[in-house]
Order: sequence, then structure tokens, then C-alpha cells
Amino acid sequence: MASIALNQGSGERDGLLLRRLLDQSLEWKLHWLLRLGVFLEFLGHGACGICTKAAWLPYFNVFAIPESAAWQLMPIIGWIDISLGVVALLSPRRAMLLYMAIWGCFTAMLRPAAGEGGWEFLERAYNYGVPLLFLLLHGFGRNWREWFAPLKTAPPISEERARTFVWILRGIVALMLIGHGGFGPFLAKKNLLGFYQAAGFGTLGLPLETIRAGIGFFEIGLGVAALFASRPAFFLFVFAWKLGSEILYVVAGANLACWEVIERGGSYVAPLAAFCVFLFLGRAAASSETAKQTIRSH
Repeated sequence: MASIALNQGSGERDGLLLRRLLDQSLEWKLHWLLRLGVFLEFLGHGACGICTKAAWLPYFNVFAIPESAAWQLMPIIGWIDISLGVVALLSPRRAMLLYMAIWGCFTAMLRPAAGEGGWEFLERAYNYGVPLLFLLLHGFGRNWREWFAPLKTAPPISEERARTFVWILRGIVALMLIGHGGFGPFLAKKNLLGFYQAAGFGTLGLPLETIRAGIGFFEIGLGVAALFASRPAFFLFVFAWKLGSEILYVVAGANLACWEVIERGGSYVAPLAAFCVFLFLGRAAASSETAKQTIRSH
């Protein structure tokens, strides 16, 4: 089957922008969502590196890198990440996506290695899951030229392939929600208390620690539900929940707040991608049922 061109519009100039976006092919939607996601991840992470973060020092300490050297390395890592993010946005390539998935997994593993707990690795599932899914969308290169060639077309997505993507996306969404949920009741992260205080939860009459634990268990339950949910609206809710919870960085005036929100771009893209795939499968099922009824009527 012919590949799907990714840079062409729908050909329709009138109507709402949202309608035109929804009318695009599933290949186009996933390509651009994932493309935007990896760009945001690496832009945000890179900016944090350029600005330097004391919170990164334990990760360098895993490899016995002195603190003085760590401060000097952070901006270098930051510029590399930003460069990769920009190239991924302008002209993505398979080799780059493979590196991004490996790098995202590596940085996620540094968190438990530095003593921050396995919940951190789970929560960062989007860091490695989104670039990996982007690569799987286009398929592995058959030779070195394909690995480094710009991705301008995508193979068509069948219903069977869409169902495979559903499970990958369910896994990403479930892990990131369960991991983030564990921050409250199990890791008792102090920054969450500041976020919830800034959001006005302190006026509810309950201790912020109780609210932190309750929200954490809710997110864990939401993550488990993501493994079984099949309604597109569920994943729209997850998108809104993640965006709202991460914007608390800004509300609380946290250090590098805007970049922290941007860095988590993959956590917004993953549920949106799942939403698109479920819409595709729903329409395919409806078309199949209509065809069956037509055959019966004859």
C-alpha cells in the first residue's frame, strides 16, 4: 500500500481549524502529535540543562562526576537536547528517534539509580515511550540511508496496527499516571504540598498531606483504568488532568516552571494520540457494521 504524505493539508480551506485537524488521516495526526511531543520534551529538558538545576547533581553523582564538572556539563547536555528537539520538529529521522528513546530511558533510570525511587522511572514513561512510538509509526529502517533520511511519509495504519498502537499508548499513559500517583502516598514529595497550597486546596479543611495522598491514589486508579478504557473521552480527560496538574508548577512559582511544563509535553501528547486512535477504531467499527447491515438488507 502507498505511504501517506505528511506535509499536505486536507485541501479544505473553510470551516473550523479543529474540524480540519480532525478530518486529517490517523497517520498525519499521530505523526504530528508525536513530532510535537518529542520536540517539547527535548526543548524543555534542554532549557533546564542550560539554566542548570541543582536537582540534577545526584544523577551525575551516580557516575562519580564531581559537582564542579556537573555544573559545566549541564549546559552542554542542554544545548544537545535542544538541537535534537529542533531537528526532530523540522526534519525528524529514524536514527534520531532511536537515540531519543534510549536517552529518555537512560535519564529516567538515573532517578531510581540516584535513590529517588522506581516511581520516578514509571512516571517518565512518556520520555522514552513517545519517541519509541514515533519510530514504530514509521518502522525501522531497512538500511542506513533510511535511518538517516527525513521522514516525509508514513505507512498506512490498518485496524490491526492501530490496535497495537492502542496498547502501547495505554502502557505509556498507565505508567505515567501510576508513577506520578506514587509521588504522593509513597514518596511523599514535598513540592506537591506547595503546588496544592498554591492551587487553594488548603482551604478545603483537610491536611495537605491527606490531599496529596488522595490525589496520588486517584492517579494510580486512573492509570489502572487506562489499561482497560476504550472510550476516547477518557483519554481527553487524562490529557486535561495532566496539563492541569503540570501547570501547577507555574501557579506555585516553581523554579524553571515554564520549562518544567514544556518538558512534560509527551505526557500531554500520549493521551491525545490514544484519543485519535480510538476515534479511528470507532469509525472503522461503525463502517464495518454499516457494511454488514447493507449486505443483510440485500
